[in-house]
Amino acid sequence: MMSSSFPVVRLKPKANARAIRHGFPWVYENEIVIDRRTRNIEAGALAILEDGERRPMGVVAVNPNSKIFCRMLDRNPEAVIDQAWLVEKFARALALREQIYDAPFYRLIHAETDGLPGVVVDRFGDTAVIQPNAYWADTLLDEMVAALVEVTGVSCVLKNGSGRARTLEGLDEDSAVLVGTAPEGPVPVVMNGATYMADLTGGQKTGLFYDQRPNHEFAAKLCKDAKVLDVFSHVGGFALASLAGGAKTALAVDGSAAALELAEAGAKASGFGDRFDTRKGDAFDVLTALAEEGETFDVVICDPPAFAPSKPALEKGLRAYERIARLAAPLVSEGGYLVLCSCSHAADLARFRGASVRGIGRAGRQAQLIHTGFAGPDHPLMPQLAESGYLKALFFRL
Repeated sequence: MMSSSFPVVRLKPKANARAIRHGFPWVYENEIVIDRRTRNIEAGALAILEDGERRPMGVVAVNPNSKIFCRMLDRNPEAVIDQAWLVEKFARALALREQIYDAPFYRLIHAETDGLPGVVVDRFGDTAVIQPNAYWADTLLDEMVAALVEVTGVSCVLKNGSGRARTLEGLDEDSAVLVGTAPEGPVPVVMNGATYMADLTGGQKTGLFYDQRPNHEFAAKLCKDAKVLDVFSHVGGFALASLAGGAKTALAVDGSAAALELAEAGAKASGFGDRFDTRKGDAFDVLTALAEEGETFDVVICDPPAFAPSKPALEKGLRAYERIARLAAPLVSEGGYLVLCSCSHAADLARFRGASVRGIGRAGRQAQLIHTGFAGPDHPLMPQLAESGYLKALFFRL
């Protein structure tokens, strides 16, 4: 699409144009001059963003039905947003991943940070799973998928339409096979010496969480000869990595029977089946029950879903993180380790750390914080966008 044919959207005179010039990628609804023309721009359309003095700032994707009214696509107002433009974005993202990883299993596109706002692509060898979580990406999905195949050579592309982000954009929740044939059964993914089973069509999000890879690796160093408890384990996350690191036993706890079945299959494929066990149930209930049973572990890891997915949910979320820490800390043997994780972007590191430390203190334990982990380099952080640095992992010695 040629930029000369785009409509224009303008910032209000008091809007923070400097933040956008310095790389902030979003313009909120209350920062835009809303007139009859602006209201008539269709969701997913491209436009030229101007500052309050009518100077062009770049090409943006517009969604009048979202609080994020504009997402910056290209700071060159003359940019042509077409398949060739998308190919360049995918090629740049691929170059980084190929430099770091020796096998094609990683997050290929991490939304704004890789220059494709709202778009997530996870790669599983010959299959890519795309989440077009912004309206513009849904509108240009055909071109995007063609560019993805051209750059990576994958033979299968799946669309995952689930998730809160698409709902906020006013998009459907339909998932589909866009190219090729969906894999039959789970796809084995080798990370940190363990084999994980990723369900690309029926699992959570894209089927596997790559973001915790470096934290799995660090945790494994603490788990030699250890008895390990992995709560909110999903498909075996920390538990399988700990067994690869030499743990004696690992118990995986999750509310999903399907996830635990995949974890068991992963343990078996890794050769750890005899050292691995599962327990289905609500994490809070299981932690309470284990304490009542007098159980202790050398390493306890809790990696819950986002308890604070948005600012309105922050205080409630922080209380949930504190409660997890309070229930988990008594299960850690003297001199053992407690690993607490948060994927809530609304709870920044300081707030999450504060909640965790309060919980440990309320459990009557003393703690050293020995390491703070974040997402891997296939989930790069955009310095101007705090939301891109959502994952935190705190490693405590109790």
